[in-house]
Amino acid sequence: MASVTAEPSSRPLSIEIVSDFACPWCLIGTRRLEIALASLPDVAASWTYRPFLLDPSTPAEGVDLRDRLRRKYGDPEPLFRRVETAAKESGIALDFDKVRRGVPTLRAHTLSRLAIDKGTQRALARDLFDAYFLEGRDISAMDVLLELAQRHGFSRDETLEALESPSELDQTREEARAAAEAGITGVPFVVIDQRFAVPGAQAPEMFRRAIERARG
Repeated sequence: MASVTAEPSSRPLSIEIVSDFACPWCLIGTRRLEIALASLPDVAASWTYRPFLLDPSTPAEGVDLRDRLRRKYGDPEPLFRRVETAAKESGIALDFDKVRRGVPTLRAHTLSRLAIDKGTQRALARDLFDAYFLEGRDISAMDVLLELAQRHGFSRDETLEALESPSELDQTREEARAAAEAGITGVPFVVIDQRFAVPGAQAPEMFRRAIERARG
């Protein structure tokens, strides 16, 4: 009997990104991961964002970002410049002069989670990051979320119902809590093929190596 050579699996490589939309390193890490994937055009990836709340205590009205960071670290301006430099190296025109408020991200994460079933999560996540870090918009504000949601398959009524639903918000909180209880203390945290973890906004080459290893 002639031998049969198995065809390589066409299953997309699963990539899960635990992140927060108010985390600049998550924006940078995501773009670096995109650069790595673009260098591997034969790799099909199933890309999913998972929620993480860097500061669950952020009040609904937000906080002055500079005051918050100054209390924790001292003068935040050198930190901003370092992050801006890293962003520009990845092609991101990050300008912290536009980012004035630290805002809660529970609603943004809830919208992102619900976009999975619509197949629009990745594009929505990019718009959420861009709205906050590149445009300086408040991604906790309902009018901003309604505008972004309607670009990605949500009706106005559907968005309002979801983002005002205690059960939907609680589910997002539980997913974020589960990530923290699993030992994730910093983001971004990327899991490739449910087997290989890459913590932090690593260089594209590091992500590329992990992807190549995962696909064998």
